[in-house]
Amino acid sequence: MVAAVRGGQSLRSVAREFQVSLPTVQRWVQRAGTTRLVRVAWADRPPVPHTVSRTPAAVEERVLTVRRTLKEESALGEYGAAAIQQAWRRQWGAAPALRTIGRILRRRGALEGRRRVRTPPPPPGWYLPAVAQGAAELDSFDTIEDLVIEGGIPVEVLTGVSLHGGLVAAWPEPAVTTDVVLAALVAHWRAEGRPAYAQFDNDTRFQGAHQFRDAIGRVTRLCLSLDIVPVFAPVQEHGFQGAIEAFNGRWQAKVWHRFHHEARAAL
Repeated sequence: MVAAVRGGQSLRSVAREFQVSLPTVQRWVQRAGTTRLVRVAWADRPPVPHTVSRTPAAVEERVLTVRRTLKEESALGEYGAAAIQQAWRRQWGAAPALRTIGRILRRRGALEGRRRVRTPPPPPGWYLPAVAQGAAELDSFDTIEDLVIEGGIPVEVLTGVSLHGGLVAAWPEPAVTTDVVLAALVAHWRAEGRPAYAQFDNDTRFQGAHQFRDAIGRVTRLCLSLDIVPVFAPVQEHGFQGAIEAFNGRWQAKVWHRFHHEARAAL
C-alpha cells in the first residue's frame, strides 16, 4: 500500500484496491514516513504505553494513613475518597485527584463496599413461556381508586394494557364492580380480539370471594368460557404487575392531573 501511494496513486484508490479503509492506508503511510520500505518497522505496536506513571508508594501509604485516622476520629464518620482529599488539603496542601485516591483504595483492598452485580432483567412475561417467547399475548387489568372530581364526585378507573402490543384502555366509573369488569372485558375483547392470557391481582372483584376454597369468580368463568387463561399475581411477588402499574401511573400523570374534568362523562 505504501509503495502504491509513493508510486503516485491516491490514498482512496489504494484503499479500494486493497479493500481496506482509508484510515488504514493513512496510518501505514504515516508509519513509513520518508524511510525506505526495507527499513520501516512494520510490526504491530503494543497498545500499552511505553511508560507507566504510578503513584509513589509514599503517597499511597499516606492515603491509607489518612483513611485510618478519619475512620477512627472523624466526627461525621466519613473516610471515603472525598473526605481523604479534604483532610489532605487541610494538612499538606495540594492533594491527589479523587480518582487517584479511589484507585489507591481499590488497589490496596481498602474498600469496604461490594460492587453491585447487575444482571439483565428477565423477558416480559417470563413466568409464562409462550408469552416470554412472544408467541402469545397477555392483557393485564387493574383499578385506580380514591379519585374525586371537583364537587365530591367519586371516580374509580378500570385500566388495561397488553404486554407486547401496548394496547391500553381505561374505563372511569362511579365504582368498579364485578359487573363493570365483565361488561368492559367483553366489549374490549370483542373490539380488539382475545389474548391468550388475562392477568389480574387478588382483588375479589377479579378473583371472586375468598371465603370458599372451591369458589370460582365470575371473571374467571368469563375468561375460561372465552378460551382465555386467567392469571393471578402471587401474593407479595414483585414484577408481575409491572406493566399495568406503570400504565396506571402514566394515566394519572398524563390524563388525570393534566386536565380539568367537570364530570365523569367528560373524563
